[in-house]
Amino acid sequence: MKSIEKKSTDPEKLPSVEYNELIRQFHLMWDNFPGLARLITFEHKILASNRIAEEKGFIPGMTCAAAGSPEIHRGCRLNMMFQTGEAQTDNVLPDRIRGWIPVPGYDDVCIHFAVMIPK
Repeated sequence: MKSIEKKSTDPEKLPSVEYNELIRQFHLMWDNFPGLARLITFEHKILASNRIAEEKGFIPGMTCAAAGSPEIHRGCRLNMMFQTGEAQTDNVLPDRIRGWIPVPGYDDVCIHFAVMIPK
């Protein structure tokens, strides 16, 4: 298991310059993604969400699992991604693919996305 030094993800304690730039870059890359995308901490706290995710209730500052139904969070691989340091994907629900992607240089956050599978 990979040992990871965790930084505080309390919004009041975040190093503003470091995370503000990361959040800006997240929005540049993910705001036009055709699914839900969130920048999430190892504590499951949302730092940033794209437009679609915010419309679905995934608001920065909240715990990811507090939005939506419990079924959509079943089998979450966030912890596995942080343990291995490798991207994870799954297809727990038949109509979507989910993924967790490490952010290089930030051992305490990842990109979490979900995209619907067209019929």
